[in-house]
Amino acid sequence: MKQIPSNILNTLNQDWQLREEVLRNVVEERLAASPPPAFDDQIVVTYFLALRSQTLNGWGKDFGYFATSGIKDPPPGSLIEECTGKGVGVDAFDASGQTGMVHVTIPLKMILQPDGHLTSTDILHATCNAIVCDVYENVDARLVRITIPERVIESFPGPAYGPAALRAANGFAPTDAVFGTILKPTAGILPVDVGAMVEEAARCPLFLFVKEDENLFPHLDYSPVVERTRAAVEGIQRAAGERGTKGLIFAPHITGSPNEILDTVLAVLEAGATGVMFSETFSGGTVRMVREATRDHERPPAIYGHNAGLGMKTRSVWREVVDLLARLDGIDFRQTAPVLHGDPFIRPYGAEWEASEKALTMPLGSIKPTMITRAGGLDQGNLIMNLQDAEERGLTESILFLAGSAINSIKNREGKADPRYGAEAMRQAINVHHAGDLNGTPPADHVRILLELARNKSLTALADALEQRYPELAS
Repeated sequence: MKQIPSNILNTLNQDWQLREEVLRNVVEERLAASPPPAFDDQIVVTYFLALRSQTLNGWGKDFGYFATSGIKDPPPGSLIEECTGKGVGVDAFDASGQTGMVHVTIPLKMILQPDGHLTSTDILHATCNAIVCDVYENVDARLVRITIPERVIESFPGPAYGPAALRAANGFAPTDAVFGTILKPTAGILPVDVGAMVEEAARCPLFLFVKEDENLFPHLDYSPVVERTRAAVEGIQRAAGERGTKGLIFAPHITGSPNEILDTVLAVLEAGATGVMFSETFSGGTVRMVREATRDHERPPAIYGHNAGLGMKTRSVWREVVDLLARLDGIDFRQTAPVLHGDPFIRPYGAEWEASEKALTMPLGSIKPTMITRAGGLDQGNLIMNLQDAEERGLTESILFLAGSAINSIKNREGKADPRYGAEAMRQAINVHHAGDLNGTPPADHVRILLELARNKSLTALADALEQRYPELAS
């Protein structure tokens, strides 16, 4: 095959992430200086647009026609006019008027249900429509902010618990560093394997939460989810003597067609599950359905709204908007990303990361906050940086640290993967943090100094974990 010319390769290898960072900085600065308007009877949607030929003003005027009523000049005072969106503000970035932000409205009259509620599916359907996401005219179009009337926000269920209640119900103090873990192997395992792995995790009192992976499907002939759940519950019971008063949430993975999901949820709850895990990116409306169906249970399941694949949505909708809607729908746990030094392993990071965690935890009427789940490269080498960040930002109570391979794959002195050894390494890192030994350490030197300290203080599990996770420092 012939080589691709360099000019084409340069286009294919363009750093879109850099563009995203610049775009976010510009948009956030301008929105802070000039926020979108708010109305009690309208949802206000703010888009960033880069247009080929049309002006932002023209696009805003056309929005109501294409996205709402389909009428350009509705009769004044008519029901059609009440159901027609309109432009309510433009912020052009240059004299051409083709790049910048547009504020438009979605009338509640068009989408609000008789009892005063609507769903996140309704909102996304109305805001991420063809005129925004599909037309050739738009070189780029992003939904960057959504302003929802308070009375509509209050109609959503929100999380069943919130971080404080999750901790209290399971015997963890507000200042405890709480952990979760993921069952590994993530596929090809039997119910007996699930039971053994959950029992192993349950023997560690650091854990508040254990979940299956999204690659472990519920309706497998060799590993049905109800049998896995029963085995997990039995494993937790066998380890109860080592947990004292601490509870443990087990969340099996639930997926399938809409007609299957609720039946599966009810079946695993009957089998003893205290949580459920959805790949929320691919199951629109599922969280709200399950939240509503179980809200009258004595102990509703804690919902883990897994966001793997969220990048498909965030090419058109900013992450904090998606996370806000997921919180309103009722998720109790939501993954962001850990603080670490160097290039991030997973998104979000930087300003996007801060905006996401703000959307999950900020005051929002009676809606409880969602528990942030720091995952994706979290390990003993960056745990202290995450603990420091949580304390500085007042988020200690709101964070669950989710570690998979950093606990399950750490090898003990016999060379065998030993989750207890990995968990002990985490515990030793927590103790180092509490002692303040790494306060003020530059991020670039953090892991190296932590490893030296672990060796000097004979923190064997921590030293071994760091050497395995950071082999370049082992010698």
